[in-house]
Amino acid sequence: MNVIVKRFFDIIFSLIALCVLLIPMFIIGILIKLDSKGSVFFVQDRIGRNFKKFKLYKFRTMVDSQKASSGLFEPGNTKRVTRIGKFLRKYKLDELPQLFNVLKGEMSLVGPRPEVEKWTNAYPDLWKKILQVKPGITDYASIKFRNEEEILKNSKEPEKTYKDEILPEKLQLNLAYVNEGNVVTDIKILLLTIFKIFK
Repeated sequence: MNVIVKRFFDIIFSLIALCVLLIPMFIIGILIKLDSKGSVFFVQDRIGRNFKKFKLYKFRTMVDSQKASSGLFEPGNTKRVTRIGKFLRKYKLDELPQLFNVLKGEMSLVGPRPEVEKWTNAYPDLWKKILQVKPGITDYASIKFRNEEEILKNSKEPEKTYKDEILPEKLQLNLAYVNEGNVVTDIKILLLTIFKIFK
């Protein structure tokens, strides 16, 4: 996809989304503060286009943990998920603050989901191809592995399951997007994401 067209698409749609969702996001922030101690937002270093680090924003859905913010993996660990966090995760509302990442130009609405450095180091050759484009809020892999948390929770070795089974398949889906990405594909992925959330 033409970089200028994609950037225009990202700016327009993220601005519209933020205007529509600003009040609901404010209410979500209040509910998070009422539900548990800690910041409204969860901020974590992720790897962006051309391996450039950036701060990814989410609504906090778990009790504060230094391990999580530092990028250490806690696969399938739902013990620390707050009451409001369960709801936010179910409908992917915790991802909404990433619209600000999109406006800043660090992410796109659609693109390979950004990983922490540990997992980009696991398959560097594939990530080198994938990170030619900006990471996104949603992609083919997000749709296919919408129940990833459940898969990992039921695994005896969740970290190994993620590295050896889930991540390789995600990377192949990401490569497919990089090779075929266009406006039509982006719209298709956005619509599929909305459908899967509310199905």
